[in-house]
Amino acid sequence: MYHGHRAKARHRHEIAVAVQSLAMSLSPAARPTRARFVVVAWLCGLAGVLYLDRICMSQALKPIRDEIGLSNTQMSYVAMAFTLAYGIFEIPTGRLGDRIGARAVLTRIILWWSAFTMLTGVAFGFISLLVVRFLFGAGEAGAYPNAARVISRWFPTGERGRVQGAMLTAAQLGAVSAPYLAAILIDRAGWRWAFIVFGLVGVLWAAGFWLWFRDEPAQHARVNAAELNVIRAGTEAQALHVEPIPWQAVFRTTGIWLLGLAMISSAFNSYFYYTWFPTYLQDARGMPNLEAGELSSLVLAGGGAGVLLGGLVADRIQRSQLPVVRVRRVFGGAAYLVAAGCLTIAIASDHPTTLAIFAALSCFVVHLTLPNWWSAAIEQSGRHVGALFGLMNMMGVVGALASQWFVGAFADWQSHRGLSGREQWDPVFPVYVGVLLIGALAWALYRFRPLEGRGPGHTTL
Repeated sequence: MYHGHRAKARHRHEIAVAVQSLAMSLSPAARPTRARFVVVAWLCGLAGVLYLDRICMSQALKPIRDEIGLSNTQMSYVAMAFTLAYGIFEIPTGRLGDRIGARAVLTRIILWWSAFTMLTGVAFGFISLLVVRFLFGAGEAGAYPNAARVISRWFPTGERGRVQGAMLTAAQLGAVSAPYLAAILIDRAGWRWAFIVFGLVGVLWAAGFWLWFRDEPAQHARVNAAELNVIRAGTEAQALHVEPIPWQAVFRTTGIWLLGLAMISSAFNSYFYYTWFPTYLQDARGMPNLEAGELSSLVLAGGGAGVLLGGLVADRIQRSQLPVVRVRRVFGGAAYLVAAGCLTIAIASDHPTTLAIFAALSCFVVHLTLPNWWSAAIEQSGRHVGALFGLMNMMGVVGALASQWFVGAFADWQSHRGLSGREQWDPVFPVYVGVLLIGALAWALYRFRPLEGRGPGHTTL
């Protein structure tokens, strides 16, 4: 009888311990908080406003050109002023994030670019447009490198692809909405008021971000120990870095330059749609402003769908048992080949909607690779994410500048030859097909070579 009571007491004690353990596991203190998902929302807002302010210029090019009396070549210089400044200040601003943290830098970036978005609306001539757009580009530089820094500190490696995909999708949603919204505002209030309205959106983001965000998750009041463990799973906490960048190693690392070449190809292709596509539809295809804005938004929607799905693909590749770098380069090379094929079909189309659909498919496939590019670039940068990611992203500026200048100068040259409509504009497209083929080659040749020793879990295949 004694032993029976003792056994029952022990059994009750074991049940009590189990219930207590279960209660502890279910308590709010033991469950990971979800502050990092709020960070995703902030990054998506950043990217969306960035592209809203950047791409609204494409819809305004023709109204600005006609009102102020500029040529296509002059408008290409206005577009290039932004891109040039963006490239010049990309590495210094990325490096600044490495030194003082992304919170202060991103807040300054968006306040600056919002101010000069609004000032675009008060420009009165070629020189004033050139200066304002240059300063706009200087202010926007470093946004993505500092966002990459935020991702590297707030998310485990297994979640980064989806975060990058979500952020790039938000960027494309901003790009998608910009032509159509700008077309409506231009029709109703004029192009000057359109820029003022778009600039005000960024000011609201900057105020909220500064109040909520912290550079390190451990410093944030809404991150508990359980979420911090999730964030740091498989990674090491990284402090701010002030040591010199190993430039000799950077110049010897072919992976950095091949990723840069892939970004040049991507940017050259994208900036036709970001800058000239609405003008092309109006001048070459005879479409009115609002319909041109709708088809431009359709094409950019293809890019948005691509980066959204690309984030899922990036995470799937990261978790696969296959050699990660080999899968990335095969996937990237094949995607660019398909994009070149879709653009070739688009060129041959006589109907503007068919043209836009195949151009959207081409954009979809190119943008499908971008989250993979981000994952590869972050890993390739090692401890110097802000600066070296900025370097590779800055290489894309070369492609963007070339695209913006080429189309404007070529269209004017064709006009001086007495050509107009599609005869004036369509010959630019085979050049874009060729550049996509170069991007396919860059991905095919890419290999991972660490800057500072071989990191765990990486392959050079």
